[in-house]
Amino acid sequence: MSSILINGPVGQLEILPEEPESLSESAPVAIICHPHPLYAGSMQNKVVHTLAKSCLALGMPAVRFNFRGVGQSAGHFEHGLGEQQDCIAVAEWARQQYPNRPIRLAGFSFGSFVAYQAYSKINAERLLLVAPPVGLFQFESRACITIPWYVIQGQEDEITPPESVEAWVKSQQCPPEFYYLEATSHFFHGKLNLLREIVMDIWKI
Repeated sequence: MSSILINGPVGQLEILPEEPESLSESAPVAIICHPHPLYAGSMQNKVVHTLAKSCLALGMPAVRFNFRGVGQSAGHFEHGLGEQQDCIAVAEWARQQYPNRPIRLAGFSFGSFVAYQAYSKINAERLLLVAPPVGLFQFESRACITIPWYVIQGQEDEITPPESVEAWVKSQQCPPEFYYLEATSHFFHGKLNLLREIVMDIWKI
C-alpha cells in the first residue's frame, strides 16, 4: 500500500487508493476526506483509516487523499474552499479509474465540512459526515438533500459542540440518518470498532 501523485488544482495531490480483495463490477467507490490540515490532519488519521477499511471490507475501493499543503500535496490551507477543489479532482480521477461506478463521499471533522460542500458538485451517491464541525465552519442551510446521507456524532465531543450538531441535524428539511453515540469523543477513542460497525451497516452494498 503506497500513495501516488495525481494532478490537482494547484499542483500534485497525494492520494492513497486501495482495492478490496474481491471487487464486484458494480461496487461504488468511496472517497474519504481528512480532518483539519493545520491541526495535524491527514489521510493517515485513525478515523479516516477506519472509514477506509470499513469500505474495503464491504467490497468497495477506497480513496484517501491529502488536502493541499499536507504530505506531498502542493499548495497551502484555503479554509475549505480550495480543499473542495481537491476533493473534486480526486473524484474526477476516481471516475477515470473506475468508470460507471457511483461515488460515495465521506469526511471526518473538517473533512466532513468539505464533503458537505462538495457532494453535489461530484454527484455523490451517498454522503457520510463524521463529527461535522457545526459552529466552527459555515454549514449553511440548503435545499433538501435528496441522496441518502448520514451523520455520526459523539455525545462527548470535546471539539465540536455535540448539541450544535444535534440541532443542525434536526433543522434539515430532509434530515440525515443520525447516530448520536454515548460516551464518544471527537476522535472516537475506544469507539473505532463501533464506528466501523455503523459504517458497514449503513453503507453495505
